[in-house]
Amino acid sequence: MKKQILLIPFFLLFTNTSAIFAVKIPDSSFIQEIHRPYPIAAGAANDVRAIAVDRADNIWAATKTGVYFLAKGAQQWRSMLPESATGPAFDLIVTRDGTVLIGLWDGIYRNSATGLHKVTGIDQPVAALCETEKGIIGFGPDGMWRREDGKWQFQQNAYAKTVRTAIADPDGGFWLATGMGLYRQSEKSFSLFQNSDRVLTPDIYGLAFAPDGSLWIGGLGGITIFNNGKQTDRITPANGLPSIFVQSVVRAPGGTMWIGTKIGVARFDGVKWSVRRSRRWLLHDDVRDVAFDSEGTAWIATAGGVSAIKRKRMTLAEKADYFHKVCMTRHVREPGLVEKCQLTVPGDTGKWQPRDDDNDGQYTAMYLAMESFRFAVTKDEKAKEKAKMAFDALKFLQTVTATSGFVARTVIPSTWKKMFDPNRTCTDQQWADIRVHNPREKRVPKRWRRSKDGKWLWKGDTSSDEITGHMFGYLFYYDLVADQKEKKRVSDQVCRIVDTIIDDGYVLKDIDGKHTKWGVWSPEKLNHDPDWRAERGVNSVEILSYLKLAYHVSGRKQYRKEYEKLLYQHGYIKNIEEAKTLNPAWRTHIDDELLALAFPCLLLYEEDPSLRRLYRKSLDRWYSAVKEDNSPYFNLTYAMLTGDDSQLSQTISALRATPLDLVRRRIDNSKREDIHLVYFPEMEILQTDRLLPPDEAGVMRWDKNPRSAVIGDGGHTESDGVFWLLPYWMGRYYGFIAGTKKS
Repeated sequence: MKKQILLIPFFLLFTNTSAIFAVKIPDSSFIQEIHRPYPIAAGAANDVRAIAVDRADNIWAATKTGVYFLAKGAQQWRSMLPESATGPAFDLIVTRDGTVLIGLWDGIYRNSATGLHKVTGIDQPVAALCETEKGIIGFGPDGMWRREDGKWQFQQNAYAKTVRTAIADPDGGFWLATGMGLYRQSEKSFSLFQNSDRVLTPDIYGLAFAPDGSLWIGGLGGITIFNNGKQTDRITPANGLPSIFVQSVVRAPGGTMWIGTKIGVARFDGVKWSVRRSRRWLLHDDVRDVAFDSEGTAWIATAGGVSAIKRKRMTLAEKADYFHKVCMTRHVREPGLVEKCQLTVPGDTGKWQPRDDDNDGQYTAMYLAMESFRFAVTKDEKAKEKAKMAFDALKFLQTVTATSGFVARTVIPSTWKKMFDPNRTCTDQQWADIRVHNPREKRVPKRWRRSKDGKWLWKGDTSSDEITGHMFGYLFYYDLVADQKEKKRVSDQVCRIVDTIIDDGYVLKDIDGKHTKWGVWSPEKLNHDPDWRAERGVNSVEILSYLKLAYHVSGRKQYRKEYEKLLYQHGYIKNIEEAKTLNPAWRTHIDDELLALAFPCLLLYEEDPSLRRLYRKSLDRWYSAVKEDNSPYFNLTYAMLTGDDSQLSQTISALRATPLDLVRRRIDNSKREDIHLVYFPEMEILQTDRLLPPDEAGVMRWDKNPRSAVIGDGGHTESDGVFWLLPYWMGRYYGFIAGTKKS
C-alpha cells in the first residue's frame, strides 16, 4: 500500500512544522462523573426527605412512606419498617458509634443486627436529629428529646415548631434551622437570628460547616455565612447560586460545599461553582439532602428517588474507546450510515431502534473522517474497515438514485413502516401560505422514492450540508486511508458529484429537474438574488472547496479552470472575505459547522499565496465568531489549519467535561437564576448570557448553538458521539493530544 500522506497546512511546509506536531498536553487521568439512578419504588416511596451512609457504605433513605435500605453494591432497596409503622420519615443520622437513628412520624427508631427498633417513650413526630458532645437530640413540633447517659428525656423548649435540621456546634451546643429563624444553643447562651441584617432569610432549611470553619445557612433567598456567630457574607444567584430555593447544605469529605435546591444541586469547591440537574444527573431536580460514601460517591435524596453521582478516573483515550463502543453498538445501520438512534423508552439505552435523519449523509461523512484519523494514528485495521464501510455507504447514497451524480439525503430499507419525514401533500391554499412566509420553500410532496431493486427508499431534496459533509469525509479518507485502488474509487465519486453540479449550472438538481431547496452555489443566485444574500459567503466557500477537492483527487485542469472562473469572473473572492456573517438575524451555527467542513481542503491544498491569505483572513473571521463557544471541533480545526493552539487547554477541559451519557435529554437552563437569557449572538433562539460547561449543557452537535437555553428532545434519541470523537482523533493525529500506551 502506498505510504500515507501526512496532512500539513501548506504554509507550514516552508516554516517550522514542529509546533503543530509536538504534543502539548499529556493524556493524564481525570475524574469523570457518572450518574446512576436508584429509584426506590413506585409512588410516594420516591419522595425522599433525607439520606445517610453508614460505616459499611450501606445507604439509608427517609421517605414519605418510611425507611429504605440499600446494601453496598446492591440495586434493590429494602423496606425497613413493619407495615404497622409505615409512615413518613424525616431525618437520619449515623452516630459516632455507628448506630443509625431515624426520625419518623411516631418517634425515633434505631438500627440493630435484628432490624429497626422504636425508642420507647417517644410517640411524637421527630423532624431533625443531631449528635452533640453531650449526647443526641431529636427535635419535633412538640418539643425536643435529649439522650444522655443512655436515657431519653423530653424537654419543652422555646424553639419554633417548624423544625428543619440541626447541627452540632464545636462548643458543645447546637444550631437549629426552623421556618421562623436560626437558633443557637450553648451552655451559656441562647440566640435567635431572624432579622435580615443577621440572616438572609428566617425560612431556613440547611446547615453545614465549611472547611474554613464558617457556618453556611441555607434557606429561602440563598445562603448566609456566619463566622464566630456573626454574618460575614451572603451567597445568592448573583454569586453563582442557581436558585434562591435552598433546601440543604452539606460539606463533602474533600471540602466542596453541596447545596440542594428545587432545581438541582450546586457545588462550590472554593473557586468555582458547578451545577448538576436534569435527568442526566438526577432522578428529580428537587434536591433535599446529600450524603457521601467512602469512595466519594454523592448519594442525593430527591423528590423522585435517590441518585448517585459516582467518580471514575479515566483518560481521554479510554473515553474515546467508550464513545466508540457506544457508536458501534447502537448507531450504525444498514447500509453503513452512522447517526443517532431512537430510544423506544425515553432515556433507556437498552431499548432502541435505528432511525433516519435528514443529515445522515453529512454525519456519516464526519464519522468517516473520524475513522480516517483514527486509522492514521493507530494503524488499526478495524478502523480502516469501518472507514471503508462509511465510504461505501456514502457512495451508495449516490448510486441508489440511479442518476449520473445526484446524492440522496439518506436511505432506509423499504420494509420500514415509519420514517422521520414522510411524504406529504398540501393544498394550493396551504402552499400559497407557505410561500408567502418563505418564498424559497420547495414543494416536494414525494420525498421518498423506491430504488430500482425495490430494497430501499431513498430521500431527495438533498441540502448543501450533505454535499459539504460528503466532500469533507472523502478528503481525509482519500489522504489517510485509501490505497491506490480505493483512491480511484474516491476520485470517481467526487468527480461524478462535482461534474453533475457544474453541468447543472452550479445547483443540485433533484430528479424533478429543479434545484433542491438548499443546493445552490450559482453566481446568479448567490450574487444577484437578494433572497440568497445570507448564504453568499458560506456557499461560495463550499463550492470552491468541492472544486479544489476534485482537482486534488483527479489532477484534471477543468476543475482548476472552474475554480478560477468563480473566483475571478464571478467575484467569489469578494464573497469569501466575509464568509462568516456576523449579522445576528442571519447567524447560525449550521453555517459555522459548514465552514469548518469546507475550509480544510482550501487551506490544505491551495498554493497561491494571495488566495491563501484570503482564505486565512476568512478563516480568522469565522474563528473570531466561534472561539468563545469552546467547541473542540472548531478549536482543533483552526489549530490544524493555522498551528494556533492557544485554546488547547480549554479544548482538553471541554473534552474531559463532556458527560458519558449521550442521551439527548431535555436540559432547560432557562430556570436557573444565576444566568440571564438573551437573544444574542443569534436572534432566533433564547440563549444563556454565558457559555455553560458541557456537563451543564445539553448533548449537541456543532451545528447547534451551545448557549441555547433549552436543548434536547426529552431523551427520545441518543447521540452517536462523533461530535466528540472527531475532534479527539483529529487532535491525536496532529499531535495536539497525547496518546496512552493503551491506544
